[in-house]
Amino acid sequence: MAPAHPYTPHDALARNAATRPEPWRLPIGMMVMLVAGFGLGSFYWTILQGLTLPLGYDLQAEAESGQSAAGMLALLFSFATMAGGLALALALVHGRRLLDLLGPLDLCWRQFRRVALYLVVLQLVIAILPPWSQDTELVRNLGTNAWLALLPFAVIAIGVQIATEEMIFRGYLQQHLAARFARPAVWISVPAILFGLGHYTPGTLGDNAMPVAIWAALFSLAASDLTARAGTLGPALALHMVNNGFAILILSYQGNLSGLSLYTLPHDMSEAESIRAALPVDLLSLLVSWLCARIALRR
Repeated sequence: MAPAHPYTPHDALARNAATRPEPWRLPIGMMVMLVAGFGLGSFYWTILQGLTLPLGYDLQAEAESGQSAAGMLALLFSFATMAGGLALALALVHGRRLLDLLGPLDLCWRQFRRVALYLVVLQLVIAILPPWSQDTELVRNLGTNAWLALLPFAVIAIGVQIATEEMIFRGYLQQHLAARFARPAVWISVPAILFGLGHYTPGTLGDNAMPVAIWAALFSLAASDLTARAGTLGPALALHMVNNGFAILILSYQGNLSGLSLYTLPHDMSEAESIRAALPVDLLSLLVSWLCARIALRR
């Protein structure tokens, strides 16, 4: 008997997406998601601005830079508007619920917990190894009491952000492409390309925009692979949560998106030399995290 393909667990997710197989549904669903998501987003920011501008505080401008805790929280929670758009698209176009994208919920939660535990331990090990432990000048960003007070809200906000991205890219897109195309190269690479393009921001990152977009595409490949092997979004959610949690809450670059971080590095994301010097380490960390998650799934 031939061994089972490692992506066999993903077949159940693809079958759930194939209940309404007409090829027009995915592009129409994407359109509904984007229109509804941006509409909800506009309403979200209008409400926040109406509450904060009379107090002399431009929360939307703070969110665009992410250099304050309030701005970062507002930015991260804003991802819920796109999740709302996705839920509407699933209901209207595909006759599905948002939670269906996660796979079997009990299994998803078990896999998330196990992979997250392994990855947190891995990150702790990485944190005490060079280059972070040697000749790295860290800048204290938030006081301990303020950071601890913000931590519960920040964890929930990051959860909203990563869950939305995973349900869109490794959930909706991957599953519905898999329902149409048998070749994994299609339903893994297309979300990766779109995920990379979504992280291409030359206005903010300058010359670093392309390296960061490539890293994001590779991250998407790793998350898609874990989803296909697990049959749920649990491992991809764990990988994304630990990665973003460390980058947003523990150690971030100065400037953009640093508002919730305990420490920052002494340079920002637009400095080409510093970022490109760190890129090999970041790629190696991604590779090791992906392998660690795969080991966790086998336990």
